[in-house]
Amino acid sequence: MAELENPYPLAASAADALPVAPATGIYEQGGVRVEPARGWAWIRDGFDYFRRQPGTWILLALIFGALLIGVGLIPVIGSVLTILLVPVLAAGLLAGCQTLEAGGELELAHLFAGFRRHTGQLMLVGLIGFALTAAVMIPAALLIGGGGMVAIMTGAAPGAALGTAALVGALISLALFVLVNMAMWFAPALVMLQEHSAPHAVAESFRGCLKNILPFLLFSVILFLLAMVASIPLGLGWLVLAPVVFGAVYAAYRDIYFVR
Repeated sequence: MAELENPYPLAASAADALPVAPATGIYEQGGVRVEPARGWAWIRDGFDYFRRQPGTWILLALIFGALLIGVGLIPVIGSVLTILLVPVLAAGLLAGCQTLEAGGELELAHLFAGFRRHTGQLMLVGLIGFALTAAVMIPAALLIGGGGMVAIMTGAAPGAALGTAALVGALISLALFVLVNMAMWFAPALVMLQEHSAPHAVAESFRGCLKNILPFLLFSVILFLLAMVASIPLGLGWLVLAPVVFGAVYAAYRDIYFVR
């Protein structure tokens, strides 16, 4: 356990100041195990962050989505820029949650706070996530290729061989992608708010999630149901659900990594 309260100050000088409040509590390296019911509490807390300033949150969600769509449309480099930008923008919104927790005001400037602090490390988080995601797709590709080779060599029906190989490969990749998601879940917050390096943040995120499989399972089930509901009215429900998710991620981060 860390010995000092808030050992990683967010601003060393007025010139470097951000609209982000300092953390309270004692940071717990690697996180702690929490009760399974906290999976629901994180979503409830996320909604509490949203209802404090719903108009600002909806505007931020619109800008966030518009930026990603606009960047994604850039030829050749659009997809790469998106990978780099997502953790930077997400970190700013998580910093906004920390300011709300401290009694401050969420501002539009929070969305871009990641461009003023730890930008390189946050972009590296995106690159690590991309590399890990690409890696977990390898088993599916190998199995599909292997299934095709077996069909050719044995004279078996190609469709059946490829179908079985694709199903097994997809299941393996899905299981591995869960591990990637665990590594990425808290990484932007740990870089932005704890000043960890990207590799350290990824490792810490995985450790914290691994200790809390049950609450995250409950969280995932509830989030899946809410996502279905949010998608029904032309996806407009995501203007509320997306901010709630950011608030829930921050609530989980505080719950797992801080002793108050």
